[in-house]
Amino acid sequence: MMIESKLVVVIPARGASKRLKNKNLRSLGGYSLLTHSILYALSSLKDIPVFVSTEDENIKKEAQKYGAQVIDRPIELAMDETTTVEVIQHAIDSIAFDVEDVILLQPTNPLRPQGILYSALKAYKSRGSNSLFTVSPQLKKLGEINDHRFVPRNYQPGQRSQDMNPWYYENGLLYIASRDIIKSGQLITREAHPYIVDHIFGTVDIDTATDLDYAEFIFSHYRKEIFYLPDSRKSF
Repeated sequence: MMIESKLVVVIPARGASKRLKNKNLRSLGGYSLLTHSILYALSSLKDIPVFVSTEDENIKKEAQKYGAQVIDRPIELAMDETTTVEVIQHAIDSIAFDVEDVILLQPTNPLRPQGILYSALKAYKSRGSNSLFTVSPQLKKLGEINDHRFVPRNYQPGQRSQDMNPWYYENGLLYIASRDIIKSGQLITREAHPYIVDHIFGTVDIDTATDLDYAEFIFSHYRKEIFYLPDSRKSF
């Protein structure tokens, strides 16, 4: 499949973070969360520019060290209330050439299975989608509590887990959207393609120190699958 040059990868990585200080530069297996996403993108797609949007000087240095281009994000777009779409809109406007489609990778979801970026992009192109996002199956028995009573939502009481229809959650591993969709203020449309990733990496989403401890545990057990690291045992 031919990948057009007007496709870009954007990684938003602001310096300010409240729950986990310097979150995007925290180490996971010897590499920062930011570096994991940069190396994953560069190793998964050839000749596709990778941009890091940030206002932080240390993040800029880290991004450039590992081969990403930097988009200088104004401080007003690095606030708690700033949306991801606003950051991507600014990135598109800052890139020197016309962008048609954007792949969004979040540093807080640093572990991704080999091959899903290319195969998700292939699905996005072949289906003529205007947006795509990754989801993972969830087989837990879920419900709501109304008037102090538990109301099952995805199963019947007594039903075995293996007989349940799976629900899915947005795992944050990657997003793809067209320029027009992003410019309209959306990232996931009602017609977006939910790309299923059934892998334990989809459970890693780092916002707290506990999340990082869990990520370290998963990394230590699945290190052989981290294909893009220079010291990985498994080559790409």
